[in-house]
Amino acid sequence: MSTIAPQFRLSRFIASLFDIIFWVLLIFSLVGLPIVFIILFYIKMPIVNGQMLTPYLAMTWMADPSRTLPIIKTLLHTTFFHVIAFPGFGFAALLAAATIFVERKFLAKIQLRVGPLYCGKIEGILQLMGDGLKLISKEIIIPAKADKPIFWVGPLLFVGTAGAFVSLIPVARGWVVANPSVGLLAVFATIGFFPIISVLTAWAANNKWTFIGGLRALHQMIAFEIPLILSLLSIVILTGTLNLSQIVESQQHYWWIVFAPISAIVFFICIIAELERIPFDLPEAESEIVAGWLTEFSGMMYGLIQLGTYLKLYAFAGLFTVLFLGGWNGPMVWPPFPADIVTHGITIGPITAKIPGLPLFDQDMLNGTLWFVIKTVGVILLILLPRGVFPRIRIDMLLHTGWYKLIGLAFINIFIALGLLYAGVLGPGGLIQ
Repeated sequence: MSTIAPQFRLSRFIASLFDIIFWVLLIFSLVGLPIVFIILFYIKMPIVNGQMLTPYLAMTWMADPSRTLPIIKTLLHTTFFHVIAFPGFGFAALLAAATIFVERKFLAKIQLRVGPLYCGKIEGILQLMGDGLKLISKEIIIPAKADKPIFWVGPLLFVGTAGAFVSLIPVARGWVVANPSVGLLAVFATIGFFPIISVLTAWAANNKWTFIGGLRALHQMIAFEIPLILSLLSIVILTGTLNLSQIVESQQHYWWIVFAPISAIVFFICIIAELERIPFDLPEAESEIVAGWLTEFSGMMYGLIQLGTYLKLYAFAGLFTVLFLGGWNGPMVWPPFPADIVTHGITIGPITAKIPGLPLFDQDMLNGTLWFVIKTVGVILLILLPRGVFPRIRIDMLLHTGWYKLIGLAFINIFIALGLLYAGVLGPGGLIQ
């Protein structure tokens, strides 16, 4: 029995296209515009031509281009934009998504494999989108005897904690979601929630494999958080501050990795253990305990935990860049903007309306972001590398490394930092400024 394929008709295609446009415009008019107005009432509006814009005048940007860029610039400097887009969750999620794809191709090249190939014409570049759609469409299965409220909340808490960690990382001068004077202490307080969340969700699943994985995660994270904190004390001693932005500012002439290399090595090893990556992936250990504390998660609940894990990876790599690699500091490579455009704006064709507020981002911000991203991506690649070359170690070796070797090395660099400080080499009035 043969089937006849439906014929393509241009008239039907055009009709469906107009139908889609109609519904999009209708929904935007009924829902989108009221939401935009509500947002504009809570935003401090810019001054254009000596007059402060109101939310009603702001909506005339579609007819008056001279108001477009000042409004956009104002929106870009709001707390809402910082949290949602840049340098907050959106920026971190974009880098995390790119890291997932790069990791798969990177490890494939190391192990002489191909990696993702068919989903997307160029090197399987759409594989991440395909995996995301698969996770969204999969059924979420809750174990019958699980503690359902905690089991449901666990992935959300994991992503939320990772997002809070991301909010503390300064990307460029003045571009950070939260900049407390004790930012480093805030980092320690935030990452302290991860082992608690792991154990709670593992216990809530009511599965022996998840609980074994949760206990391993708890032992591992506690064992490595102590040397992680101690490794950063040398930076605090040399800079005299806990503020992450001020630590970056102190590295305008040299990076702290030069004077605290042992601390950098200890911190890097602790990062790998905190992220539960090979050779410290005992909490997951799929060849021993199925998938560890992640065993019972399915669908988008598993996807949320993976998103939180890679957000955490970005945050730790960014923190390493901020503390040891100078953060956003680097040679000025971004070309300067023309002075007349910065001062007077530009003229839009026959309208002859000058648009002030250019550029949207200053040269220092763009240059700082460029260097921060380059350094952070380099650190991420170094974190991904051990997965392709090292085997998993035993738990007794893991605990011995965390509680003895790394703590001893961290103390060595603390004494080196104190020696440099009291010898007058570094610090206020030191030989090296």
